[in-house]
Amino acid sequence: MKHLFYFLFALLNLALSSQAVELHASGCGTIQLAYYENGALYYRNQDGSYSGIDKDVVEEVARRSGCHFNTVLESRIRIWTQLSNGTLAMSVSGIATPEREKTSRFIPYFATRNYALLHRNAPASALTMESFLADDKLQLGIVKSFRHGTSYDEWINKLRARNRVYEAPDFESLMRLFAIHRVDAVLALPTGWQQLLKRENLVGKVQIKDWAPHDRVVASLVVSRTLVDQEKFTLIEKTIHSMREDGTLEQIFKRHLGAELAKELRYSDK
Repeated sequence: MKHLFYFLFALLNLALSSQAVELHASGCGTIQLAYYENGALYYRNQDGSYSGIDKDVVEEVARRSGCHFNTVLESRIRIWTQLSNGTLAMSVSGIATPEREKTSRFIPYFATRNYALLHRNAPASALTMESFLADDKLQLGIVKSFRHGTSYDEWINKLRARNRVYEAPDFESLMRLFAIHRVDAVLALPTGWQQLLKRENLVGKVQIKDWAPHDRVVASLVVSRTLVDQEKFTLIEKTIHSMREDGTLEQIFKRHLGAELAKELRYSDK
């Protein structure tokens, strides 16, 4: 009986090894992928190297799928332009919209929501969405091309109509403007603000408001419809699904954000 067990175990290992070889030999090839700097998602270390949730996710997808990702660092604006004109194959932590879905497909891997960051000494009129909108002296800062959820996007459009929205090219630029009081509030995801509060010496100097607790922002791998075929897309999608099911994604979130926030980032399509 013992010999039969070892024989079956050996057959199982052989089958799994053969499956892995077949997967890696499937011809997934090289895929051009662009990162962008944004808090804990992708950030520069003191030695000039990069770390972050998105980097760990992509590297694990590569390890499991056999796909090779040729990565570059770009601005978010250029990333969406290149995805829309078919000159970039993939990017990370993107938000789906009807317009973007015309040229890209989306593979969700975490869900969160935006919070409003205010200065600690903000006036009373800045403490709610309604009073902020009513005070024409207050300015909001956002990152150009970002989507913030249904409630916030409607509110932003009202502020924009009154010329009260400052759009920065990236989140680091936005936080620098917030640090010098160029804007009165910024919208940010938990994945974004922690690293930069420390860097801009803002720890303990901000108020964090949860103005849209029912909003849900789903972040996805963004995959070009023209440059990545259905077979490769399905392979990457299944890989992300397996990482979600076996807890790997949550472990990555925990590594960069801690256990409490890691739970908040869990995505479910059920």
